[in-house]
Amino acid sequence: MTADTDAGSAPGGAATAGIDGILAEGRLAGLSPAALAEEFGTPLFVYDLDLIGRRVEALRSVLPHGFRIAFAVKANPSLAVVAHLRRCGVGADVASGGELETVLRAGFEPAAVAMTGPGKRDAELAAAVEAGIGFITVESPGELGRLQAIAAAAGKRQKILLRLAVAEDARLETVRIIGGVEGKFGMPLQTLVETARATSASEHVELLGIHAFGASNLRDAEQLVGHVADLVDIGRRVAAETGTQLRLVDAGGGLGIPYCDGELPLDLARLGRRLGELRASWDSDADLRQMEVILEPGRFLVGPAGAYVARVVDVKGPDSAPVAILDGGINHVLRPALIQSEHRLAVLATDGLRAMVHATVAGPLCTGLDVFTTDAMLPRPRAGDLMAVLDTGAYGFTESMPFFLSHPTAAEVGVRAGKARLIRPRIMPTELLDRQIDPDW
Repeated sequence: MTADTDAGSAPGGAATAGIDGILAEGRLAGLSPAALAEEFGTPLFVYDLDLIGRRVEALRSVLPHGFRIAFAVKANPSLAVVAHLRRCGVGADVASGGELETVLRAGFEPAAVAMTGPGKRDAELAAAVEAGIGFITVESPGELGRLQAIAAAAGKRQKILLRLAVAEDARLETVRIIGGVEGKFGMPLQTLVETARATSASEHVELLGIHAFGASNLRDAEQLVGHVADLVDIGRRVAAETGTQLRLVDAGGGLGIPYCDGELPLDLARLGRRLGELRASWDSDADLRQMEVILEPGRFLVGPAGAYVARVVDVKGPDSAPVAILDGGINHVLRPALIQSEHRLAVLATDGLRAMVHATVAGPLCTGLDVFTTDAMLPRPRAGDLMAVLDTGAYGFTESMPFFLSHPTAAEVGVRAGKARLIRPRIMPTELLDRQIDPDW
């Protein structure tokens, strides 16, 4: 079976997705969407593992020496995806004990793993210390004290970074480094300096440098480079004030992708060129010559490589402005409702003769939030059609509301070298019921 996709089907159409995305010429990772739906059912996520590998190589090829990549596992913690990224030779950034277990099962060497994030429980810190991971980012003086006690009890010396405070934006699109305000993430600069001094006498932690998360989904190479430069400058000042050596700077993620037509992708060539200029200046500085920089991309590596496929179960309203109801919604793909940012949509397997109409596309849940778009130009949808929500390889399955209204979860399917394999079966409501208890009061 061959799936045909109208190039105008979006907000932003699918045409641009075919350039560097999972959908090209009506096929997902080179395979028929209809055949995938027949074999694995709907709704489902499909991931093109080969495309993930190409995106890793594209980024790696422009980075100067002394830069390392650590995949932000939060973007997509599916075991097969994480294992594939390990085969691609990147490190891993984890933010929970569950993600730590995932990367270890995926075969990552502990030294290639970093743990970041606020609110680490003692058990999570202990697991990271016991595993011997590369470093732990410390968020506060209190967390440092707990970590030192845990490392002492284990008879180990744990490598750490200290996290600098950031100012958050509610839409998670711009995050800037700040110096003196307490927040959820990291420490104000003065607190960080004092904490760095406190590490010098510790036998159980070893300070490597600093970390700060600068932005989310940035497609401006200059802003990304500016964040790296600013953070290294701050790290150098902290090292000078505390008599330490700046060996490592974790600049976080933030590398963005387009979600709509008209949005330009991140200019990798410019990013590499500008980072190369920074690296050259550091190489001429004795204090920075040995310093390394870690980048933690998540969505950049996996976002365009994923699609969420659902089936139209009902179409209502006038022919000129139909409302299509899918068999999945924000219980599987929450991001459009969460940050009011629509993804590109595509109607798959059309006969090519349908009129383009202004369509609303919604899920099956009993809430007005469960809407993918209210005004997409799409081939007039019909019951039984397959639709794809594109760029859902990141923050799709992992950022969903799977328990709302007790629908099955979406299945996850990986495609590699033209072969599709189930990588996470859907969980049925009966399985969740089996784990509940009605006590004998």
